[in-house]
Amino acid sequence: MSKEIQNDKAEFQSRVDLTDLKNSVDRVRTEIGKVVVGQSQMVDLLITAILADGHVLLEGAPGVAKTLTAKLLSKVITANFARVQFTPDLMPSDVLGTTVFNAKSTEFTFKAGPIFSNIVLIDEINRAPAKTQSALFEVMEERQITVDGQTYAMDEPYLIVATQNPIEQEGTYRLPEAQLDRFLFKISVDYPNLNEEISILQGHHSRKAPHDLGNISSVLTKENIKTYRETIHGLHVDENLVQYIAKIVHETRENPDLFLGASPRASIAIMQTAKAYSAIQGRDFITPEDIKFVAKPVLRHRVILTPEKEMEGLTTDQIIDQLVEKIEVPR
Repeated sequence: MSKEIQNDKAEFQSRVDLTDLKNSVDRVRTEIGKVVVGQSQMVDLLITAILADGHVLLEGAPGVAKTLTAKLLSKVITANFARVQFTPDLMPSDVLGTTVFNAKSTEFTFKAGPIFSNIVLIDEINRAPAKTQSALFEVMEERQITVDGQTYAMDEPYLIVATQNPIEQEGTYRLPEAQLDRFLFKISVDYPNLNEEISILQGHHSRKAPHDLGNISSVLTKENIKTYRETIHGLHVDENLVQYIAKIVHETRENPDLFLGASPRASIAIMQTAKAYSAIQGRDFITPEDIKFVAKPVLRHRVILTPEKEMEGLTTDQIIDQLVEKIEVPR
């Protein structure tokens, strides 16, 4: 074998063994695929978010499996799960917990709220007012809450999956920009295509109990996720790709079509999620394609269009596509 061929072969050999991680991810896809038809991009982004240690906002019309997928995620991971339905009358203490007086011990004790779980599904997050929204700020960023001067840490892994309907505006509250920035991804969930819808109908008809998720097997443990996160954190990122990420985010601040650009938190999010996405593909290095894949869900909720562009009917996704294509891809 020639020296050049040997060098090429060595170049494509993985420097980090990701076999176990990739096999686990494939099994997660299989388990979720038993119930959810299509939506492969949403599933991949959710898995990427878990491995990149970030929260997810799912946005889509009712009935496109947002809540169902989040529940399935809790089934494939051996971890605590809680669901909170946000409503206009929901108070922060309903989410975080409250201090109650114990008559027997004559002491005050803290009763933890549903936020104290590994995976927390917040349904229709934009239905709660600003006071309740603000209760999530600390826990989303610092993985802890403070009640009556006492700080309580969350158990790892910790993931908030929130859903919202982009169409219905009555009885909803716009999420603060500071809270949106704390979501790693905003995933737009589309309708299934015709063939996928036919498969949904066939699957629903063939199952005796369509809402029973008992046949879903657990694949990942907390320890697995912790190990995989440590592995992903150590993956190689070429210096040219670091600059490529920085240029993309910097362009959002210079683009005349955008009123608000992305923060450095977005740069870090792109790098971390690109590493996680490359790992679930079985690669120990990221490519420009990985960066492009995660750029839109990372940026779409962190930038704001100018009023003029909104009136023209442009979307943030279109602007992000334009600015990403404008930047030269490193070779």
